[in-house]
Amino acid sequence: MPDLKNKVVRELKPEWLKIKLHDGAGYAEVAHIVERHGLHTICSSGRCPNKAECWSRKTATFMILGDICTRGCKFCATPTGRPLPVDKDEPQKVAESIRLMGLRHAVITSVDRDDLPDAGADHWRRVIEAIKVVNPNTTVEVLLPDFDGRPELMDVVIGAKPHILGHNLETIRRITPLVRSKAKYDTSLKTLAYFAQSGIPTKSGLMVGLGESHEEVLEAMSDLRKAGVEIVTLGQYLRPTAKHYPVDRYVTPEEFDQFKAEGLAMGFKYVASAPLVRSSYLADQAVEVCAK
Repeated sequence: MPDLKNKVVRELKPEWLKIKLHDGAGYAEVAHIVERHGLHTICSSGRCPNKAECWSRKTATFMILGDICTRGCKFCATPTGRPLPVDKDEPQKVAESIRLMGLRHAVITSVDRDDLPDAGADHWRRVIEAIKVVNPNTTVEVLLPDFDGRPELMDVVIGAKPHILGHNLETIRRITPLVRSKAKYDTSLKTLAYFAQSGIPTKSGLMVGLGESHEEVLEAMSDLRKAGVEIVTLGQYLRPTAKHYPVDRYVTPEEFDQFKAEGLAMGFKYVASAPLVRSSYLADQAVEVCAK
């Protein structure tokens, strides 16, 4: 494990990681809607480098079930602690916000809620159903927790029939116990395999730059394909704060291009692989590909 104390925190990022600034009416409108409805977006809590671009394009990823996670992964900027009670009005709030923004494709994610008997599964169901009622022409993608691999909980969400079922593997097998607080590599694969058996297109994501080798990334991608995953995203890990796991290296755009080529050769229907790619970046493109 890298030395967290001696690792230089303020490293100079390479040119390809510079973020283009976006501003305008689109960004302001989305920001206003998110604030007015009291919504938690992973765009903000996850410090996504694409937030300004996506919000300028009037797209956003909504985070439900609060903004406090019961898990404390070493790569994540979301606060860890005791969550507040579930907002029973949240399904309608999210659905109405999507309507106001006129989204064609909505991505929904959440904190982990290990404090709840069903890990939030029924709330997930209510959110998906509300979105579909209010926005019948909007495709819905969900980025879900692992539900501890429990089929009866996953069935609740599957039954609401989102258009994309997602769960992030996050990193390779060897590094998983170093950076994920509770989640296990094999539990994530089990969850993804169960999702894939439903017939709904299944998606996962990997971060690189944590200390893995190129071959280990390919091994993880192969594991995802064997689990039935059709869509995969790969992006550079960026350290949120000095307290988080350090960056081992900055992967070049050329190597990301290699991951994409190798992923398509494995049989993935859609591969998004670039330094600033995150799970929901241009997510609607994957839906279009899988619909063909």
